[in-house]
Amino acid sequence: MDIQEIKQRFGIIGASPLLHRAIDIARQVAPTDITVLITGESGSGKEVFSHIIHQLSARKHGPFIAVNCGAIPEGTIDSELFGHEKGSFTGAHEARKGYFEVVNGGTIFLDEVGELPLGTQARLLRVLESGEYIRVGSSKVQKTDVRVVAATNVEMYEAVKAGKFREDLYYRLNTVPLKIPPLRDRREDIHLLFRKFVADFSDKYRSPNVTLDEGAVQVLTNFNWPGNVRQLKNIAEQIAVLEKNRHITAQTLLSYIPQDQQSSLPMRLDNGKKEDFSERDILYKVLFDMKKDMVELKKLVADIIQSGDNVSSYAASHPQILNSLYQDLDVQHVEPQLTIQQPVVNRQDDFHITQDAEEIEESLSLIDKEADMIKKALKKHKGKRKSAAEELGISERTLYRKIKELNLN
Repeated sequence: MDIQEIKQRFGIIGASPLLHRAIDIARQVAPTDITVLITGESGSGKEVFSHIIHQLSARKHGPFIAVNCGAIPEGTIDSELFGHEKGSFTGAHEARKGYFEVVNGGTIFLDEVGELPLGTQARLLRVLESGEYIRVGSSKVQKTDVRVVAATNVEMYEAVKAGKFREDLYYRLNTVPLKIPPLRDRREDIHLLFRKFVADFSDKYRSPNVTLDEGAVQVLTNFNWPGNVRQLKNIAEQIAVLEKNRHITAQTLLSYIPQDQQSSLPMRLDNGKKEDFSERDILYKVLFDMKKDMVELKKLVADIIQSGDNVSSYAASHPQILNSLYQDLDVQHVEPQLTIQQPVVNRQDDFHITQDAEEIEESLSLIDKEADMIKKALKKHKGKRKSAAEELGISERTLYRKIKELNLN
């Protein structure tokens, strides 16, 4: 059975590659008796995949039962799963079979398996490893042949590190991991799902079908859907029942989304203008890079002042740094008039500046120095511009630009 046939049989809607990958894994693992751990957020459809695995396996004619481990009180969960003997605890008026005994030869789906108490985890591990279990209040070992498919919406390995879940049980359950993608990772499927849900509910409640305008489709597609398919289906049903106007606008759709969740929409609807987050991110990056360049430039000037060198000598000894600054800051013509205050230092136990030295003012031309260095580099490498550019520590493209600007041809 191929993926399309599985989707039709189990009512799965969507064409997302991540969804197809999950279906393909379920299809491949189904004929085996391997334990499967299905992971995914709440409402993403984990139970559907447990049915796929059961129905495509050799156990499809055997019993199937889904157990929500988080909904059973800690004091009774051992009895629910493994059964108990009469009189084993207060209220045990007769013996009772547990799920592992009832589903012998079939499949048991343990939803929210991460909620199991540690004692129950030890019992479950024994079932998985040897197929043996003991009823509560009994000393007789019983055997069962049950395939376990488990599911969780929590990060299991984090629970293991926190000591809330047994590591050996985690690896025993996680023989084949199956991850169900959240709805926000398959946005191309959201509108398809919504249309299917509103059509079903409109038919169920005998009301006209619902359509969405372009703005509503954008809201539908861009919303993150923290409740996943379950939340989308819930809102579709509300709209199908309550809305008199069957053509839904963006504002109408937003009225069904909780206010505290609307902040997760990656768009604004004010005046119908969308906010381009990618441009904002690029602007932030440019600003951060400019700040970094200014810090480097300040440090460079401070080094010149502290070393007492003038700009010409510094340019001659550090051509790569200055040329890099020209290239990054797009400086083409610099004729600075620098007034350098050179400090007089009293060398005592501490380093203190005691007075300002005589002010030295000199006019320098970096353009001439730059032209002179380029000429020397070209002459040294016999006119080979690529080698000259490497010598100067600049790109060949920058060298071509400099030659043109300085008329060095």
